[in-house]
Amino acid sequence: MAPRVLVSDELSETAVQIFRDRGLEVDFQPKLGKDKEKLAEIIGNYDGLAIRSATKVTEKLIAAATNLKVVGRAGIGVDNVDIPAASRRGIIVMNTPFGNSITTAEHAIALMFAVARQLPAADGSTQAGKWEKSKFMGVEITGKVLGVIGAGNIGSIVCARAIGLKMHVVAYDPFLSKERAEEMGVVKVELDELFARADFITLHVPLTDKTRNIIDAQAIAKMKPGVRIVNCARGGLVVESALAEALKSGHVAGAGFDVFEVEPATESPLFGLPNVVCTPHLGASTTEAQENVALQIAEQMSDYLVNGAVSNAINMPSITAEEAPILKPFIRLSDVLGAFVGQVTESAIKEIEILYDGSTAAMNTKALTSAVLAGLIRPQVADVNMVSAPVMIKEKGVILSEVKRDKSGVFDGYIKLTVTTSNQTRSVAGTVFSDGKPRFIQIKGINLDADVGKHMVYLTNTDVPGMIGFIGTTLGDAGVNIANFQLGREKEGGDAIALLYVDGPVSETVLDKLRANAAIRQAKQLVFNID
Repeated sequence: MAPRVLVSDELSETAVQIFRDRGLEVDFQPKLGKDKEKLAEIIGNYDGLAIRSATKVTEKLIAAATNLKVVGRAGIGVDNVDIPAASRRGIIVMNTPFGNSITTAEHAIALMFAVARQLPAADGSTQAGKWEKSKFMGVEITGKVLGVIGAGNIGSIVCARAIGLKMHVVAYDPFLSKERAEEMGVVKVELDELFARADFITLHVPLTDKTRNIIDAQAIAKMKPGVRIVNCARGGLVVESALAEALKSGHVAGAGFDVFEVEPATESPLFGLPNVVCTPHLGASTTEAQENVALQIAEQMSDYLVNGAVSNAINMPSITAEEAPILKPFIRLSDVLGAFVGQVTESAIKEIEILYDGSTAAMNTKALTSAVLAGLIRPQVADVNMVSAPVMIKEKGVILSEVKRDKSGVFDGYIKLTVTTSNQTRSVAGTVFSDGKPRFIQIKGINLDADVGKHMVYLTNTDVPGMIGFIGTTLGDAGVNIANFQLGREKEGGDAIALLYVDGPVSETVLDKLRANAAIRQAKQLVFNID
């Protein structure tokens, strides 16, 4: 049965057709997002939900979305989606962070011009029948210093446009390398230096705990008199009351704002000031941008629901369409390794270490780690997946670490999982052979080579004669057929393990007969999600 997608906000017919062309069933109800009760009533029928800003994906809606696998937001802002609730339910949340980059950058440049030349006020005055030519004395852009806070997707476009306008650009971004700054033609500076040098300042960073109120009264005091400030990024980056005071005193000559601390903004300390230009969050509001993000979200959701490719996800590592088929067998292996440890570990987990050796170290290890964690938790939480597992591990306060290293053994690449509890340490390693199937290569530090089957029996014992015969006879008498039998031991007479691939489930009665042998310390039935 084809995956079903509900489009509950306005998307273009071209975007809707993308879903159909990819073999998905689409229910296009662009007004449904405003009807919370009706949406909650039918959301359980869909695998995907495509939205803009009108639909509110709340915890209550997510609880009703019993089959939902992905929410796609056509645009960058996901304030209308309860991401923690979606993550706990294993629902991927995607957005389109690049679809409106040019549009937003152009709006920032437009506001800079409007503030520099007082265009809105001059327009209002002229249309009112006045001719106040001397009142609206502006400043040139050419030759001025533009300070760009945040040189990512949008900020870098602003830098390029400003350089084209013959401005001198300085940029503050902790993630901007000196080499990248030189390539862009900008000067990388610290924030205080940007404040001191800039004639114009424009913000292009997300709103986080570190960036909230990045421009406050103290920051403004460090700026040169007559500076002009533009914000097309997020409300909350600038303390509006502090900026209003600086505008009134003349320390700040002008400001252009498209975003506000509270939206919709019906009031603000900036409103009514003569040297301020305000717009109602129009950064992404162009025909081209709205079409681009709609097409992108349709492509992204289709790629995930059809091929398992993940791109621009808020709560899940990205997996490109090209790497998905290569990564798939290793994701299966990761899940198996996690499931093995999860089924043989009975005490609370304190630490998890995942070692990626050789070729696996060069893979998308974030995705592989998510798969390991999903397998590890599944014995306790059946509906866990790669989205919800990392959230659960974090909530439990478990210490998680990844280790990557060059090839160190006979295998081109393998993955080793080590889990520490309050009273023991468990470890298992595996790899994928040329047939694409996962294999165990080490358990408890003991080397072996074992196929992975849906039903398996795991035994730990002391290495004593007759153990193979005892195990085979006990299972044979119970009518259990053994497809594969692998043994390994630490040393003669020391710790040993047996891993049996059997044709079907093994009852607790049969396991108890195995446990009755004094040499056997543990006998566990294991079940793996093997296609």
